[in-house]
Amino acid sequence: MSRVKKTRRSQGRRSPFAAAALIAVGLLMTGGLYAGATAAVASTGESAQTTSASVDVEDGEKLFQANCATCHGLNLEGTDNGPALTGVGALAVEFQVSTGRMPMQMQGPQADQKPVQFTEDQILSMAEYVQSVAPGPGFPSEEILDGEGDVSRGAELFRINCAMCHNVAAAGGALTEGKFAPDIQDTSALHIYAAMVTGPQNMPVFNNMNLTEEDKRDIISALLYQQEAQAPGGFTLGSLGPVSEGLFIWIFGIGGLIAVAVWITAKSN
Repeated sequence: MSRVKKTRRSQGRRSPFAAAALIAVGLLMTGGLYAGATAAVASTGESAQTTSASVDVEDGEKLFQANCATCHGLNLEGTDNGPALTGVGALAVEFQVSTGRMPMQMQGPQADQKPVQFTEDQILSMAEYVQSVAPGPGFPSEEILDGEGDVSRGAELFRINCAMCHNVAAAGGALTEGKFAPDIQDTSALHIYAAMVTGPQNMPVFNNMNLTEEDKRDIISALLYQQEAQAPGGFTLGSLGPVSEGLFIWIFGIGGLIAVAVWITAKSN
């Protein structure tokens, strides 16, 4: 009986350091596996980003050649139907294509907005391609578009530099030879900035010598504030000023007076 007990005890006895050694080995194996997996994922992500960037430019070139080269040339040199894109850059491409102005359906006084024909990724791919061939203005920092500038100063700058075409209320207006300044009451901050920097259609280019980045930020802030503000006078009538107001008074005011005069005459008879 004593031999059996001694054998069992000797077989079940373990070193006091065994548990600690097992834990240490487990931690080392887990840490090594985690580090290896993280490195593999990181390298895969970097290669994927590099591949994606190169694919974007290549896809942009294909999209440009299929949809834009007829007018702007295979090498962006321009043709009789469209201008060269030298120095245009990514920002102008994004503005023109994402607002539906390009590609144009037909030649006219100016390119009007219409439904967008491409996805956002396709538009950015074309923008990247044009930027790689003909570098120009790029996308601004988020601070310029945040709408946190000086609204009062921005409204004053807008009245001085933009209201003669776009109307004080940014409702747009007619120009010569069938051209027009578009309504920008719903225009995004990015596209307001892009219009100032790239000068689409008949709009002049406002570089930093004309309007600083701070000036542009203030103008954008004023327009964004105006987009969200409620009209204190009720119906805006298109914000076209005396034209729409006079037409309203002529039709409903004078028309109402004539109707009352006819009614009184009919009653007296």
